[in-house]
Amino acid sequence: MNSQAITQTPPVRSAAEQKTRIELASLYRLVAHFRMTDIIDTHISARVPETEHFLINRYGVMFHEMTPDDLVKIDLDGNPMEDGDPDSQYVNAAGFTIHSAVHSARHDLACVVHTHTADGIGVACQADGLLPITQHALRFYRRIAYHNYEGVALDLDERARLIADLGQHNAMILRNHGLLAGGRTIAEAFVNIHYLERACQSQIKAMSGGAKLTFPSPETCEYTAKQFEGPHAMDYCERVFTAAQRLCAA
Repeated sequence: MNSQAITQTPPVRSAAEQKTRIELASLYRLVAHFRMTDIIDTHISARVPETEHFLINRYGVMFHEMTPDDLVKIDLDGNPMEDGDPDSQYVNAAGFTIHSAVHSARHDLACVVHTHTADGIGVACQADGLLPITQHALRFYRRIAYHNYEGVALDLDERARLIADLGQHNAMILRNHGLLAGGRTIAEAFVNIHYLERACQSQIKAMSGGAKLTFPSPETCEYTAKQFEGPHAMDYCERVFTAAQRLCAA
């Protein structure tokens, strides 16, 4: 019997989408490198430029092994935008809820990162949230949102409350749950989640000693936060991300 190999036509992708895929896969590997993963849970997404679609990880791929082709392109209703077997199109349901919410409302955010780290969860469980006690934390002084825990994010009705709580901030603590950070670029999202995580690590360590904490004045806190928003902020993010990518190049 003669058999004929069945070939599948590769999807047609724009240069902008392919660049986004490469950068997003790099971000997944960086999150793994800095030990911000939760096995196959948590998720990072990026908007496909000039579309209403976004890329998110195929559920079940470890972050350190993520490649551009492991990213699933879906619309805001969760429909896959490319052909493939169901397993290759399967994404985390809670990830869809959280990321579709943000991408539907915040068109300025190109990338959104959600983590469940021990220190991030630790701060998320504290009533006072992120304290302005370190330089890393002051990046988010009066610039971070909070969202109350409602259970595993499977209820699509929660999206409206997520959006309302996030407002115009680029970072949010999901109480009793974890951290969320976004950016106008993938590079900025990496910088935001990296320093939010470092701020949480420092807070947990500072509080664990039991000594009285010192707090900068509100004026100093606000001044420092504005320094991080200076004219070279985006250039800094690109420099950081470009350098960090060398840590775990595919």
